[in-house]
Amino acid sequence: MSDCTHDCSSCGEDCSSRTSPQSFLKAPHEGSDIRKVIAVVSGKGGVGKSLVTALSAVSMRRRGHSVAVLDADITGPSVPAEFGVRERATGTETTLFPVETRTGIKLMSMNLLLDQPTDPVVWRGPVIAGVVTQFWTDVDWGDVDYMFVDMPPGTGDVPLTIFQSLPVDGIVIVTSPQEMVGVIVEKAVNMARLMNVPVLGIVENMSYFECPDCGKRHSVFGPSRLDETAAEYGIGVTARLPIDPVFSQKVDSGEIESVSGDWLDGLVDHIEKI
Repeated sequence: MSDCTHDCSSCGEDCSSRTSPQSFLKAPHEGSDIRKVIAVVSGKGGVGKSLVTALSAVSMRRRGHSVAVLDADITGPSVPAEFGVRERATGTETTLFPVETRTGIKLMSMNLLLDQPTDPVVWRGPVIAGVVTQFWTDVDWGDVDYMFVDMPPGTGDVPLTIFQSLPVDGIVIVTSPQEMVGVIVEKAVNMARLMNVPVLGIVENMSYFECPDCGKRHSVFGPSRLDETAAEYGIGVTARLPIDPVFSQKVDSGEIESVSGDWLDGLVDHIEKI
């Protein structure tokens, strides 16, 4: 065409000059060798997404794998606190180095770069998305078998950037046993399908409370709809996390690596097989 601008993204013509769809994948830092990337997502905040991210990393580390956590929740980072990590990340003019936990899990989070962990991050979406990309391209992660990405809630700029820029191998959806679960899960599933990323499993946090005296389980937030929801969207692997004061206390005190439980074993088994 005589008036062709060579910008195929703004043109609907099917001509011989049309180029193939452009990949937006970013290369990781030259010092990084990352084999699998698992994104942990939720349709809304406050359901325990960071908790599931940290527990999955701990479980995978106990199996002898090299593990990293990229905290992409820039405005609400909580992963370092769960691991009891308080030191700041270091780096050079061109490279950042992750901080390691007591068991050797590598972390990078906005809270590791701030002067004070309580300092607010008041940035617009594109700037936040750019920082997340830099956590992938500018951090020397070294040798990593499994990287877990703690995503911000929802389906905005940052999740879109991660799905386009990082080679995500699958997602884990985190939810809670409330009536809106079906809608929230559907949003996450639809985004995963839109980005051609498989859903590896769904975790229901705060699923039940187990009485320490009689051992009976109580559904504090009503009957669970996890199995029905998973079946509706074709999700084969599910897991449930309890309401446990002792468990919560350990997480709040930065001792998540000392938490023991088999709640996520089936999910981690499935992740190992991909």
